[in-house]
Parts: sequence; structure tokens; C-alpha cells
Amino acid sequence: MTTLRQFAMEDLLKFNNINLDVLTETYNMGFYMSYMAQWPESFMVAEAPNGALMGYVLGKAEGDDKLWHGHVSAVTVAPTYRRLGLAKTLMDSFESVCVDTYNAYFVDLFVRASNGLAQNMYEKFGYSTYRRVLGYYAGECPEDALDMRKALPRDRDKESVIPLDHPVYPGDLEW
Repeated sequence: MTTLRQFAMEDLLKFNNINLDVLTETYNMGFYMSYMAQWPESFMVAEAPNGALMGYVLGKAEGDDKLWHGHVSAVTVAPTYRRLGLAKTLMDSFESVCVDTYNAYFVDLFVRASNGLAQNMYEKFGYSTYRRVLGYYAGECPEDALDMRKALPRDRDKESVIPLDHPVYPGDLEW
């Protein structure tokens, strides 16, 4: 049986099976530790009965007023455990934190414009594209991101997910 729990410091030494995948954005240790310190309730891991880490969601709360929201910095599942519904379970868990703990208006995430599989998955989870962020992903081959959002109960009129009619640049982002 899979267990969902808060990510712990020792998990940093056990999550290579998840992070060494080409589909996963990997960060430095300080990044993960800052999330554990500031938003521990939003950094959840799925653990197998044998203690192996199956996947995790890394999130936070940010914004002001009607832009107060949960942000998914990463959600990923180890290749061995894909297609079991773990990504949905992890996202549902984070969304619950955003409703029950943060009282957020929406949840957002960024996904590579070329990653159609992830976009389709997030659409199945109830997310829609809010805007395109030009050149969001830097590197040898810069790439645009799609800012995808899902309105939460606090946003009764779903104002937070009304799509913009023009792209923006990373410097235009509020948070």
C-alpha cells in the first residue's frame, strides 16, 4: 500500500530513482531544503511498502489578494511507478492543502510548451492554459512554458483561470 507523507530530510538521499529521469526538473539541495523549511505541508512524497520513494509533489503558497495561490514547482513519479494514478494522488493532496491550509484562489504550474503528454495529464486533472510565457525555460534550447491553472472553491467565479489573450515574458510574471 502506498503511503503519502511529508518529505523528510533523509529523503534527499533516496530520491535519485525519481530525479534522474529526463522528464524531471532537478534542483539543487538548497532549493529542496528551503521548501521543507517554508512549506513542509506542501512537500509530499509517495512511499512504497518497501520504503522506496515512488514520487513527490513540491509546492508552495504565494501571491496577494485574488492572486493568492498554490504553486506546483514539481510533481514527478519514478518511471517504475508511472501509470498507477500517483501523479493525480499527489496533485489532489497538494490541492487539498491549498484549500484547507492556504485558502487559496487557485493552483498554478508551468509546463514546457513541447510537453504535450504533461499538458494532457494536467487537463485531465482540471487544469487549463492561462497564458504562454515566452522563453521561460533557459539553456541551450530556450523554450516557452504554459502557465496552467485550476480554480479552487474560494474563486467562485473562476476569474483566476480566464485565459490571457497574449503571451508574456518571465519578467512580466507576478511571482
